[in-house]
Amino acid sequence: MFNIEEELKKLPGRPGVYIMHDERDDIIYVGKAISLKNRVRQYFQSSRNKSVKIQQMVERIRRFEYIVTDSELEALVLECNLIKEHRPKYNTMLKDDKSYPFIKVTLGEEFPRVLFSRTMKKDKSRYFGPYTSAGAVKDTIDLIKKLYKLRSCSRSLPRDIGKERPCLYYHIGQCNAPCQGKISKEEYRKSIDEALEFLNGNHAPVLEMLEKKMNEASENMDFEEAIEYRDLIQSVNQVAQRQKITHGDGEDKDVLAMAVEGEDAVMQVFFIRGGKMIGREHFYLRVAPHDTRSAILSSFVKQYYAGTPFVPRELMLETEIEDHEVVEAWLTEKRGQRVYLHVPKKGTKEKLVEMAGENAAIVLRQDKERIKREEGRTIGAVHEIEKLLGIEYAMRMEAFDISNISGFESVGSMIVYEKGKPKRSDYRKFKIKTVQGPDDYASMEEVLTRRFSHGLEEQRELEQKGMGYEMGSFSRFPDLIMMDGGRGQVNIALKVLEKLGISIPVCGMVKDDYHRTRGIYFENVELPIDTHSEAFRLVTRIQDEAHRFAIEYHRSLRGKQQVHSILDDIEGIGPTRRKALMRTFKSLEAVRDATLEQLANAPSMNMRSAQQVYDFFHSKEAAGVSEVTVEYS
Repeated sequence: MFNIEEELKKLPGRPGVYIMHDERDDIIYVGKAISLKNRVRQYFQSSRNKSVKIQQMVERIRRFEYIVTDSELEALVLECNLIKEHRPKYNTMLKDDKSYPFIKVTLGEEFPRVLFSRTMKKDKSRYFGPYTSAGAVKDTIDLIKKLYKLRSCSRSLPRDIGKERPCLYYHIGQCNAPCQGKISKEEYRKSIDEALEFLNGNHAPVLEMLEKKMNEASENMDFEEAIEYRDLIQSVNQVAQRQKITHGDGEDKDVLAMAVEGEDAVMQVFFIRGGKMIGREHFYLRVAPHDTRSAILSSFVKQYYAGTPFVPRELMLETEIEDHEVVEAWLTEKRGQRVYLHVPKKGTKEKLVEMAGENAAIVLRQDKERIKREEGRTIGAVHEIEKLLGIEYAMRMEAFDISNISGFESVGSMIVYEKGKPKRSDYRKFKIKTVQGPDDYASMEEVLTRRFSHGLEEQRELEQKGMGYEMGSFSRFPDLIMMDGGRGQVNIALKVLEKLGISIPVCGMVKDDYHRTRGIYFENVELPIDTHSEAFRLVTRIQDEAHRFAIEYHRSLRGKQQVHSILDDIEGIGPTRRKALMRTFKSLEAVRDATLEQLANAPSMNMRSAQQVYDFFHSKEAAGVSEVTVEYS
């Protein structure tokens, strides 16, 4: 369990972004902070100054996480990215990037310009930013143009050289007039390279020059000029506060770095999509005492990207990995396009890898015990089940259940657990088609046959297209099938698998007379489980989840049947009017209790159809039917 009071004590006094989750683990709020410790604590302190919105949000928080950044600017930009990606319920939604200006260098031109831009496009230009102050960006661009005498005009060069007179900037000595051929392409490019070096972070020479001129102006009692230089210094310092959360190339990247302490390690993965950092995950690893960082990273890359359907164009790694070329070729084949493994040595990319490593160290240091408990509940429990059954691998488990009431609307459920956690995107529902009456065995045989037949067909189609099995919803088979029941249900599953030529271990989740999990039936033997073990708790969760999912589906079908059994049987009431009545009155009871005028005023209704509905519910013959049907739900 996530103990909020304990986790608040671990917060660092560093800038960063905090992410609030509710009981369903959905992200409900994202915020930034100069000091995470001070900001996040404020939410959980008793105060009368909280707005109703904040009070409601705090009541729903079940856990929080955070990402440490190197500056408030990085926290601000990352906050924006995360809000746009996850659209949290309690955040004011940001519409676009207009709050964040960029400096654009048009390297695609023969005589490049330095421009102010509100958007970042995937072109030949180079972008710097985003920055928080539009004024500082404009001042810096003006300074760069003056320092390096770069052009501001939109003329197409070299096509328009000499066609028009030079502009004012040439006459006041702020442009070298490439439009008149007064500077060669090579000399102009040297000026651009110096400007790029400045934008890349080499501000010291410029700042030194500006400070010298400011002091000289001050000594000469020219205070207005000194103030101008002072303001320019402030603008340069604002732009100098570079951030590494957004990249101008617009590519998809993953950033991987780790923290290692003895046999424990945490791998941090930052996800950059479309050039923007949109999230992160961390993974707890158990490592051998003498494993090198290169070996650990290589092992993680192979395991992680073997199980994920998406591979980005670039992996930014903290160190070179073993068999670099082989892994790169494997990822390229998996993606279907070239994948690059890079170890950044300088610049913002190197700083981003360092930031990932720093966050990994914080997770390892502060969350070590919690991660171990979570691992015990999930991966640890899976390993216990593997050991109990004597099988090598059970990372993906599928469980099946049947639900009906006296054979009415029999349905089947399939739930999926991966690495000890529910994978709800892979859950599936089955409405029984071939079985009449309450025959759970026959119903289960139909469900399993449909599930695995569909999977085999999907596998064949994907093989023909040259695609991996993980691309399909049914094509990925489980490592272990868990049936809700004992010998009978297990034998049904084995019969279906044998008929389809599939080999997958099958066990049954056996309940006692009080409908509580008792043990596991496997290979004709009931294996008792220690009721205090994580394996027992995981089996119980899986069994309860399969049952819940089946019951939920069955209840939804009963609700639809209820609506049909009354409203569709009224003369003159078809699907359109039935839907209109249910949208207007919300329940059958409300329809039954409505007056004739209320019914007639509902959308798609008229007085004649309203009279038919009213008479139906208020006739002596229908009263008993409506009561029975309403109670049935």
